This record gives sequence, C-alpha cells and structure tokens, in this order.
Amino acid sequence: MKNKETSKVKNDSKIRVLKNGPYLVSGNVPLRKMTIKCNSQIIPIAWLKGQKLKISETYALCRCGQSNSKPFCDGTHVKVNFDGTEVSDNDPFDKMAKTIDGPTLKLKDAEILCSSARFCHRGGDIWPQIPKSDDPKLKQNAIRNACDCPSGRLVIIDKETCKTIEPELEKSIGFIEDPGIGVDGPIWVRDGIPVYSCEGTPYEVRNRMTLCRCGKSTNKPFCDSSHYPEEDREVIKNEQK
Repeated sequence: MKNKETSKVKNDSKIRVLKNGPYLVSGNVPLRKMTIKCNSQIIPIAWLKGQKLKISETYALCRCGQSNSKPFCDGTHVKVNFDGTEVSDNDPFDKMAKTIDGPTLKLKDAEILCSSARFCHRGGDIWPQIPKSDDPKLKQNAIRNACDCPSGRLVIIDKETCKTIEPELEKSIGFIEDPGIGVDGPIWVRDGIPVYSCEGTPYEVRNRMTLCRCGKSTNKPFCDSSHYPEEDREVIKNEQK
C-alpha cells in the first residue's frame, strides 16, 4: 500500500537539471534526510529516515557541493564557476547492466550507477550469494540488500515468477548522509520521479536513482561514488572482482 503522504505530490512532479546550476524540483515533492546507519565495521545496518524539511512547491537543490545552505542551492555555483556538464550516455538500465544468474535469483548490476551506499555487503557480499540463492537465508539477504541500494544499481529478478523485485518507496527525494565515513552522499530520487537534462531530454524513469551532489561525478547528473574516499572506493572495486 502506498504511503498516504504521497497523495500531496503532484502528478507532474519532476526534476530539471539546470545548466551549470542546481536541480530544480517541482510538484511539491517531499524532501528528507536519509542516513546510513552502520555497525562498528562501517557496514550499513539500516536506513534512518529523517523528518521532512519545509519546502515550497518548487525548490532548488545544490549540485556543486559547495552551498552553505545544503541541501538547498544558495547560488554558490555561480561564484565558483561550477562546471555541471551532463555526460551520462543516458543508456537504458538493461543496456548498462550485466547479469549474474543463480538457481532462484538473477542479479542485474549496472556498476556505473554505484553510489557506495554499501548495503550490498551487509550479511556478506551479494555477488557470490546469487549463485547460492537456493539457500533461503542467502536468497532473503540478497533481495533485502538489493532493495536497499538507493541508486538502483542492483536489481533482483525472481526466476520462479520472472518478476523484478523492487521496493515500494514513498514518492520523495532524500539527501543521503553517511556519518560512518563522514561524507554527504548523493540525492536519492524515489518512486519514479522523472529527471530531465538541462536541454529538456528525459532520462530513463526508474524506481530508484541517485544524483550527484558533490559536483565531482564523471557520470553527471548521476552519482558515481566520487564523494566517497578514493582509497576506499578502490578496496570496494577489488572486493567485487
């Protein structure tokens, strides 16, 4: 059942990427902090949902990473000559993703969309668990972890029903905080809110996606984990090989 709070969101809600500027959100889309709660090994345990921020029907979110009013834009992008050129190929998810096949599950993995939320490591890495998904515990863990991936990099398909397993999300925007590693994460776009380029070109609508808000992504407007400490990104990449 959809959250009753979503009834206030307008049907024409959308996000527009402004040239070398912020994300312009329209349609009264709820905005809240989403915090990654970690254990002592900095492995995520759960998402902590913060209170909604006070917003207007249309608002601008920082994209350069240097606003003094985060997550909102304060015009700093002009002062720092922010280069927000969009470079994403805008390929559909199925073209970007590779597939790992298991006995009961398939995993589609579009690595370029990784936002380093790290839920894929909770209870063991998800990739070796897919070939062992006839084990009910590993199957459940893989589904749970894929559904907590905010960028939608990881998508699970149930082979018995041939259906994609997606989390039911409130139509909203979350700005991710990752205190375990001391960084601001990306902007989490939830429940299929359309995103348009600065030229008005629509990006593929997906249930989950993350937009860069550090200003450093090489896959703008999408997050590519550039906010994450570089040495830790290399460790994660090696673990996934």
